[in-house]
Amino acid sequence: MDYPKVVSRDAWLVARKELLAKEKEFTRQRDALNAERRKLPRVKIDKEYVFEGPAGKLRLLDLFDGRRQLIVYHFMFDPTWSQGCKSCSFVADHYNPLMVHLAHRDVSFVTVSKAPIEKLEQFRKRMGWTFPWVSSSDFGRDFGVSFTDQELASDKTVYNYNCKPYPIR
Repeated sequence: MDYPKVVSRDAWLVARKELLAKEKEFTRQRDALNAERRKLPRVKIDKEYVFEGPAGKLRLLDLFDGRRQLIVYHFMFDPTWSQGCKSCSFVADHYNPLMVHLAHRDVSFVTVSKAPIEKLEQFRKRMGWTFPWVSSSDFGRDFGVSFTDQELASDKTVYNYNCKPYPIR
C-alpha cells in the first residue's frame, strides 16, 4: 500500500484547504441535484399493490400508516438467499433510530424485499431490527430495482441498472 507522504503542519493545511474548497463545491452540486430530484414530476400509481407483512396482507396505502409521505427502501433479499445483502444489512443497522424522527415529520418508512415474509422476519429478528419490512414480488420489478437472472445476464437492463451484478451467494 502506498501511504501519503508526511509533511509539515503548514503544508498539510494548504492541502486540506484545497480539498475543502473541492468538497464545498461538491456539496453545492449535490444540493442542486437534490433540488432537481425534488422537482421531478410524480407518477400516479393505478396498480393495487399487495404486500405481505408479519400480520398479513397490506396495500400500498396501508404502508403510509396514516402519514403524508412514505420512504420505501429496496432491500436486496432474493427468495433463494438465506440472508439479506451485506450492504443493505449495514444500512438497515441504522434504521431504528431514524424512525421516531421520520414519524415526527409525517413520514413513514418501510423496507421491501422479494423474499417471502417468513425469511424476512427470521432475518429481521436475528439482526434485532424492529423497522417495518414487507415482501412483494412485483413492486420492485415495476419500479426498476428487481430483475431476473436472465435480464441481469443480458445487456438489456433498465435505465438505473447498467453494471454487472455482484455474485449471488
